[in-house]
This record gives sequence, C-alpha cells and structure tokens, in this order.
Amino acid sequence: MKTMSVGELKTHFSEVLKEVEAGEKIAITFGKRKVVKAFLIPKEEEIKPRKLGLLQGKKYFLRDDFGVTSSEEFDI
Repeated sequence: MKTMSVGELKTHFSEVLKEVEAGEKIAITFGKRKVVKAFLIPKEEEIKPRKLGLLQGKKYFLRDDFGVTSSEEFDI
C-alpha cells in the first residue's frame, strides 16, 4: 500500500485517481507526524458492513436518539 501526504494528493490528484482505478490502495497522511487519516481504495473493494460479533446472542439497548433506524443496519 502506498502512502502520501495531503499536499502530495492535492498536487497529483488525477494521477492518484488513475492509480486507484488500476487497483492501488493509498493511505492519506496528515500533519507533522504523518498520521494516516484516510484510505483510497478501488470502488470494487468497498468496505462491507460488519456484524456485531461481540453482541451476537446478547441483549443490548440503544437509546432513541442513537441515530440507527433499524436492526438491519447492524446486519443481525
């Protein structure tokens, strides 16, 4: 996986998109410490929802203002 700073991304944006389109995964870093803040991945490799493994088979409570509309979003 390739890493690049926000500045490099801004400078070479079109080239980076072509690389991602070709299958390259790119980590975007920010700040003096070069902390990874985001990843660019090909559309075909979209992140799929994960199941709540720790809560599977257990009772849990979600407050009304939690912002989740149904258990379908948890893929239970």
